[in-house]
Amino acid sequence: MAAYSATQPLRLLKFERRALGPKDVAIQLHYCGICHSDIHHGREHWRQEPFPLVPGHELAGVVVAVGSSASRFKVGDRVGVGCMVNSCRHCSMCNVGLEQYCENGATFTYGSKDRDGTLTQGGYSTLNVVDEDFVIRVPDAIDLADAGPLMCAGITVYSPLRRWSVGPGKRVGVVGLGGLGHMAVKIAKAMGAEVTVLTTSPDKVADALRFGARDVIVNPDSADLSRHKRSLDFILDTAPYKHKLDRLFTLLKQDATFCMVGAGKVSEPYEIGPFSLLAARNSYASSQIGGIRETQELVDFCALHGIRPETSRIAMNEISAAWDRVVDKKARYRYVVDMKA
Repeated sequence: MAAYSATQPLRLLKFERRALGPKDVAIQLHYCGICHSDIHHGREHWRQEPFPLVPGHELAGVVVAVGSSASRFKVGDRVGVGCMVNSCRHCSMCNVGLEQYCENGATFTYGSKDRDGTLTQGGYSTLNVVDEDFVIRVPDAIDLADAGPLMCAGITVYSPLRRWSVGPGKRVGVVGLGGLGHMAVKIAKAMGAEVTVLTTSPDKVADALRFGARDVIVNPDSADLSRHKRSLDFILDTAPYKHKLDRLFTLLKQDATFCMVGAGKVSEPYEIGPFSLLAARNSYASSQIGGIRETQELVDFCALHGIRPETSRIAMNEISAAWDRVVDKKARYRYVVDMKA
């Protein structure tokens, strides 16, 4: 299913994947999660897109063929693919397992120039061919239908939680309880942190507590946050739309960090007051996905701790309607496209 413009519903596209290379694996896709980033791309919130574009970077399926030099996977293996399908492999970032920050530009799962010169197309499709070095093994303990959202939503929150040493004794705030936010609550809880959720949706309070939050703040712009002042060691902001930040910084303890992983429209930049961070020597940071090794680590962590995304399965012809429900904050909490539905 492809976006042909920023304003039309998605519709079918037939195309050929590249021929199987020596280190490639061919993956029969069974499921693909729907990320808000797909919508940002499909509706050109971030840039002009090379239509027609097949979105989807939360892929899960089964290996059906392997290249002549591929050694990490065999036919029948359960695998996933996230936001990247290649990188330069030799820059300082790639050399330390941070391919997402490749200094020469990572090749993303859709909308990037592939190594054969064609446009990469994503996971709203039935088959993909991917270099084995960018494929994630899915443990048997994880249902394949739950695996896709771990490849983006899961790793996007796991990477900064690890980077800023979230664990026992830490109080963590999670802004937004959507596809990313609900995973952040579950993962931070499993890491041993005490979690506070900030959401604009009163009907999500019970879910936040069920996912492991100790406290929930219903947070319209008019909410009084004074009783929570200087209470949090770290805040992870997962909201994918513009919202007021200055008032949230008051929740940070001295020298604590506020990290943004949810990105809104480029036409609606965030605003930070000049004195909002210096009052407690706070830091404003950001993070994107994770490298391949870290993504595998996250998947194994979720298998060990029994962490699963909350999903609703849909058919391919329901994707456009699902996009609308995501924008309207009606997703609970990740739509997953079932290719066989």
